[in-house]
Formats: sequence, structure tokens, C-alpha cells
Amino acid sequence: MTFKSSDLSVLAYANNFTLWHYTSVDTDTVIEGAGYFNNAVDMLRVNDLIITNFDTDGTPGTNFYIVTSNDGSSVGITAFTTA
Repeated sequence: MTFKSSDLSVLAYANNFTLWHYTSVDTDTVIEGAGYFNNAVDMLRVNDLIITNFDTDGTPGTNFYIVTSNDGSSVGITAFTTA
């Protein structure tokens, strides 16, 4: 499937940081694919955090992602992990 901007919502915004929520029937593997969030290039900024509910019509799960790059035409994300 593809990214749907209507499924991306702001949960909180402060100090040039946005906490987002995204829900999708897509699996986490699809969401983690290159360019998945490219259509949100005008909204997402580096270091924003996206809480994602994925595979909502199958075996649902939740992942946290950090926006790691945004060059104005493509957005990169990586799974959030604690050190």
C-alpha cells in the first residue's frame, strides 16, 4: 500500500519538535521501506518522532520511528531504540 496523509496526526508540538501518530494497514516492513513517508516531506522534520500502529487489519503492532533525514524531496526514518 502507500502512505496516506489522512492517517498522520500531530500529537504534540514544542520547540521545533513534533510527536506524530500514524496508523496503517501496511506492515512494519513496508513502512520501513525507502521513501514510504516521502509524500509527507513538507511536514516531517529531522528528529521528529512517529508512533506507528501498523498492520491494523492483520496482526497489529506498534513501533516508534525517528525522522533521520529530509532533503526536501525524500524522508528517511529509523526505528527508535534506547541505548
